[in-house]
Amino acid sequence: MKLFQCQACDQPVTFEATACESCARQLGYACAVHEVSALEPVALSSHPAMGGAQTFHAYADPGRRYRYCNNALSGACNWLVPEDSHDIFCTACRHNRVVPDLSQSWNLTRWRQIEAAKRRLFYSLLRLELPLATRAQYTDGLAFDFLVDPSETFSAGTPVLTGHINGLITMNIAEADDVERERRRILFGEHYRTLLGHFRHEIGHYFWYLLVMNGPTMGAFRALFGDESLNYVQALQDHYARGAPADWEDSYVSAYATAHPWEDFAETFAHYLHIVDTVETASTFELHVRPRLRHARPAPTVIDFDPYDTQDLDRLIEAWLPLTYAINSLSHSMGQPALYPFKLTPTVIAKLAFVHERIYASRSGTLPDPGEAGAEMLRAVILGLRQKVAAPTV
Repeated sequence: MKLFQCQACDQPVTFEATACESCARQLGYACAVHEVSALEPVALSSHPAMGGAQTFHAYADPGRRYRYCNNALSGACNWLVPEDSHDIFCTACRHNRVVPDLSQSWNLTRWRQIEAAKRRLFYSLLRLELPLATRAQYTDGLAFDFLVDPSETFSAGTPVLTGHINGLITMNIAEADDVERERRRILFGEHYRTLLGHFRHEIGHYFWYLLVMNGPTMGAFRALFGDESLNYVQALQDHYARGAPADWEDSYVSAYATAHPWEDFAETFAHYLHIVDTVETASTFELHVRPRLRHARPAPTVIDFDPYDTQDLDRLIEAWLPLTYAINSLSHSMGQPALYPFKLTPTVIAKLAFVHERIYASRSGTLPDPGEAGAEMLRAVILGLRQKVAAPTV
């Protein structure tokens, strides 16, 4: 994510901020211009459901009046809604279908954390111009259920599992509990488990449904990821019983990606979002990365481009590899594990290229050649690249 500043006083501010620490002006995120904006009160809202809420002039988008998303009343959102919109919720919150009982303080605390992670997800999806239909617009539009597991209240009922089906993403709000999430990370033998990672993975399932399923790139998908018609439930049972193959790192970005082609795509999609968003942060600092190694390239890798607006995947990968080498080394120096403990092999990069192509095809509205030329090209890439190119993680 990029850096933000208060337009009134130039103070750096965070994506989640609701007030500037320097000039004390209220702040809100205007997704139409992808900016956290300083606000000036101007009038009361005329929306019948908003109860005369305050409206604002937004410095970042002076041509419109805005009000806060209705979830700001719960301290769960700082996004803005145009005053002339019929919606009371912002672009991110209007996809919520079920939220927990917010009269319970522990539920409210966890839900706020979940919403913070979800807004970071939506930042990326909006920057990539991906389609985001709601259930009101489309039967299988994107929706979220944030649920409390029955075991928390000693109630009978089916355990809440985080997952996706037909556009509906369900999340157990226990994932917002750091201790519980770490327990599950260890239980499942994962390198990495975060709220934002969950969202990026589950949204990958949704975009397979939108960008790949029954489309002209199914042949290329199967050549890279495998046959998605394999029994999904049985595949997961087999994965949890036997684990990943010993050589999984040669072809998959994570052990869980080996469970089924759908999971492989979702994991790859999540890592694509990891890469793009982190490279954007590096670009806003215009990082120059040059490891002082024997026989290292004399010129540094300069990260000074917008990764949300580049069709050149090679440029992304060329920035990502030395960047992760640096941030993993810094993390170790602080006594922490590697921040990005994954390897990008040629096969994984080919899968990332497939995700990249699908996203940019969606943005441009173009369809690829329905033939198998794309799949053959990707096979050639995989066969031609034998050397692992990931930066060291230790």
